[in-house]
Amino acid sequence: MRASQMYLYTLREVPSEAEIASHILLLRTGAIRKLASGVYGFMPLGQRALRKVEDIVRQEMDATGALEIHMSALQPAELWQESGRWAAYGPEMWRVRDRNNREFCLGPTHEEVFTDIVRQNIDSYRQLPVNLYQIQTKYRDEARPRFGLIRSREFIMKDDYSFDRDEAGLDISYKKMYDAYSNVFTRCGLNFRPVEADSGAIGGTGSHEFCALCEVGEEEIVYCDECGMAATDERAAFADAAMPQEEEQLLETVLTPGTKSIEDVCAFLKMPQEKSIKALLFELYNDELTDVTGYVAAFIRGDRQLNMTKLVNALGCHSYAIAFANEAAMHEQTGAVGGFTGPVGLHDCKIVVDSELVNAKNMIAGACLEDHHMINVNYGRDFKADIIADIKLLQAGDPCPVCGKPVKSARGIEVGQVFKLHTKYSEPMHLYFKDENQEEHPVVMGCYGIGVTRTLAAIVEQHHDENGIIWPMSVTPYHVMLDLINPKDETQAAVAEDIYQKLLAQGIEVCLDDRDERPGVKFKDADLLGFPIRITVGKKAADGIVEYKLRRGGDNSDVSVEDAIRMAVELVNAEKRG
Repeated sequence: MRASQMYLYTLREVPSEAEIASHILLLRTGAIRKLASGVYGFMPLGQRALRKVEDIVRQEMDATGALEIHMSALQPAELWQESGRWAAYGPEMWRVRDRNNREFCLGPTHEEVFTDIVRQNIDSYRQLPVNLYQIQTKYRDEARPRFGLIRSREFIMKDDYSFDRDEAGLDISYKKMYDAYSNVFTRCGLNFRPVEADSGAIGGTGSHEFCALCEVGEEEIVYCDECGMAATDERAAFADAAMPQEEEQLLETVLTPGTKSIEDVCAFLKMPQEKSIKALLFELYNDELTDVTGYVAAFIRGDRQLNMTKLVNALGCHSYAIAFANEAAMHEQTGAVGGFTGPVGLHDCKIVVDSELVNAKNMIAGACLEDHHMINVNYGRDFKADIIADIKLLQAGDPCPVCGKPVKSARGIEVGQVFKLHTKYSEPMHLYFKDENQEEHPVVMGCYGIGVTRTLAAIVEQHHDENGIIWPMSVTPYHVMLDLINPKDETQAAVAEDIYQKLLAQGIEVCLDDRDERPGVKFKDADLLGFPIRITVGKKAADGIVEYKLRRGGDNSDVSVEDAIRMAVELVNAEKRG
């Protein structure tokens, strides 16, 4: 492609709305264009890179035996009502009505649709297993779109669904997808880590996220170098600490003026924070988010942090239907007192107690009375729970739940996730098969997603410097930037054209910058656009010499035209598969 004929518009200034490198650089290179908050279109360079990511995904999916289809993004409400998710999915779902007042949604995911497809055609064990996938646009009305393609309201996703006759078959399908995902992200040039994850709104049990390691990632990962444990912080188990055995002391209420925080009350009472109980107060809403349906008081050890995902799972509610409580309203209903709430004496609310507190003795807790706390609080004698669960957040330095060594943490961008759905959709939607004895059983399902546009952003986030993008060869829009310094010089133009044609003939994708621009502009654009190889045709062209440079670093070198072509072809062929 000749740059003079391209729709190529780069930006020198950083766009005001962009906060992170991938968002800035994809806008500055003209790869994407913003249409609305969280909605982006892809321009020629962005579309070429996106297509290469899709091709890698498609090749690895096809290699597993998965079959590609393409379904509509517009889905009838009836399917979601059948699975029970129409109300449960929450406000992120785009809901629309047609002229006949029939309800639809713009698909945030496609479990219901794929289940419906398969149940129409499969009724015998002989037809299983089946694995179907698509690469398609998805829609989620994010409350806070941010970071460009990282969290957007419209995005491209590969979603794949496996259908097996039993759990053993699901294990095989899951392993195939796990391995295929590792291949995909390796070929895309990502530094990634697969970690245990929560299944969230998709449901099921058993899930791994594939996280591209990155400081601006929204996922917090905890891992252990000693035993290999790795999980998102929302999923990671927290092993209860062994509590010292003590005789239960007499429960007392003491004056603790102005001590609303754990730090303040423990300092006032001269007690360590691990001897205190922290209260967190919430209110629950109906699915329409119009009415408060109840209150929750969650209690953890004072030196711990609450894991909201674990709390939501323990309550069996939806993440969008829980919020921090209006303390005044909760006080009227339950007796809770902001800053001084404890588990003793609360009423008319659900009490969730972290499992670590069950064996803790003689703890400090709020007295549900302004400026007062209780000392020597003991579970069983003084209070009980409606729910006991691990609701603690595992953080760097905490003991590994597997081996006990201190864990480490890192941030990452979730680029893919695999789920074991089991029969979550097949049972309510009656996707059954008959076995050898003509007995019916629900099909066992798996679900496997890759955020294709998010993967593109993650690649740029990991591969850039202060001058621009540094594309991996496997996903770069073009392999070679061929800079023609003076298009009006007949010798330079002829040499550049010769290199251009010979590279194209060998399957190398070349951008020939034949624009009538200053050399400095061309070099700046070459660094910004980040194609892996730059060949510059300048004053030494008459002697058959050009400049050869790799975008990822290293010295410029003057080489012959023949060597430049040979070196470029060899490098592209060695690296383009990833």
